[in-house]
Amino acid sequence: MAELAETINQAVQDAEGREGKYLTFSLDDEEYGIGILKIKEIIGMMPITPVPQTPAHVKGVINLRGKVIPVVDLRLKFGMDAMDYTERTSIIVVEIASTPGTVQIGIVVDSVSEVLTIKGDEIEDTPTFDSTFNNDYILGMAKMDGGVKILLDIDSVLSRQEVEHIC
Repeated sequence: MAELAETINQAVQDAEGREGKYLTFSLDDEEYGIGILKIKEIIGMMPITPVPQTPAHVKGVINLRGKVIPVVDLRLKFGMDAMDYTERTSIIVVEIASTPGTVQIGIVVDSVSEVLTIKGDEIEDTPTFDSTFNNDYILGMAKMDGGVKILLDIDSVLSRQEVEHIC
């Protein structure tokens, strides 16, 4: 009985640790969220300079007010089909933890939706699929408006090696 109570308490603490404000955006027909504290800014599409010999999901770099920022297409990173960019396509500049400190990376998304306050009791753990599916980059699933928003741990979306390689 004590183990069950401890497990329940841990689950409540985990959910409360994930609650907060999230910027939500869409990729394909799915809704995702990133903790608002990781967001530096949101910009419209701008010219991206390709960088040779980078993975396909690394679109290149942008010059944002004199700072060179690598840009990753999140659709391609997640194995989705590429699509033409539209007037709703945006680059979200996020701050990612890296070995030397933090770095800024732009992520291309289909469209930015809104900022939501998500309570701990609205967040469930990621379902377990199978041992080949790596879901370390998913913080949890937010139950909102009869649907589900996938909450991302943006620090884990790109591996440390990827971040160090493109920055």
